Amino acid sequence: MPTPPIFDGHNDVLLRLMKDTSPDPVARFLEGGGPGHIDLPKARAGNFAGGMFAVFCPSPGERPDFTAPRDMSNTPLPPELPMDLARRMTVHQIGLLLRLEAASNGQFAVCRSAADIRAAMARGALAAVLHIEGAEAIDEDFYFLDVLYAAGLRSIGPVWSRTNVFGHGVPFRFPHSPDIGPGLTDAGKQLVRACNEKRILIDLSHITERGFWDVAQLSTAPLVATHSNVHTVTPSPRNLTADQLRAIRDSDGMVGLNFATGFLRADGQMRADTEIDDMIRHLDALIDALGETRVGMGSDFDGALIPAPIGDAAGLPRLFEALAQHGYDAPLLEKLAHGNWLSLLERTIG
Repeated sequence: MPTPPIFDGHNDVLLRLMKDTSPDPVARFLEGGGPGHIDLPKARAGNFAGGMFAVFCPSPGERPDFTAPRDMSNTPLPPELPMDLARRMTVHQIGLLLRLEAASNGQFAVCRSAADIRAAMARGALAAVLHIEGAEAIDEDFYFLDVLYAAGLRSIGPVWSRTNVFGHGVPFRFPHSPDIGPGLTDAGKQLVRACNEKRILIDLSHITERGFWDVAQLSTAPLVATHSNVHTVTPSPRNLTADQLRAIRDSDGMVGLNFATGFLRADGQMRADTEIDDMIRHLDALIDALGETRVGMGSDFDGALIPAPIGDAAGLPRLFEALAQHGYDAPLLEKLAHGNWLSLLERTIG
């Protein structure tokens, strides 16, 4: 069975390109042959048609390599990120995104609506939606949010796994509940309202459980976790409880399956020797909780250690072959690959 085109909920390509010391990171992405999980040739090989391209800004002094094996049992929250540093890195990464589009000869498209994504996929261009993971670059008066929206921002996680002026993120611990700290601040609640007004998707993947419920109470949009899994299968605070999944279902929201091995494995370890069966267990649980129309992919490519049988974007057909052998039929595979994300984005960003 051919692999359907895949639209993915989360990647960290832009951070990888920002850290790339080669003479021309944009050319290396477009031509291939460099490190990382996604470049244009790997995307073509795996029928990776597009996704949410995240801007993520590391804390001062950090040079995290989340794609390396590591112990997930008790990693403290990173230090807070100053706004001026966050803005410099944010502008750098968005500049890279825009340069990818400009240099691609029509093969890469920054998309601002579901219609843009469909049009890019139809002509064979890689469809990119600008996402921000952690809102440290945004001021409490939201002037920079206006600028980011004009640049193409259509999705935002108010927090990454650290504290900022808008709220609190979950640290990397295992095993642990996501009920691990405070929720949104007053500024965070105003950010939710501002995003609703602009039709910017609010991503709940890194927020505490209290923050999740704060968003659920305030937001008029579907609840979305772009790259999270199921807490009852892998009890990481980055995964979603049964109550959270019910709230997402009831809002007609969505969850993207995170490929990060520490959020897939029963032992919570970031190790490459993780099987596709672990991914299938989470997909089965997500579909049981949410239904077939509210689940997709949220790989975390270039931001996590993923199962060795997948390897990178070129290995996505191996996942879909395994899902077909598991009994998922062609209509369900189409929904998981891109149909559910496009439907969700039509209901959120327009």
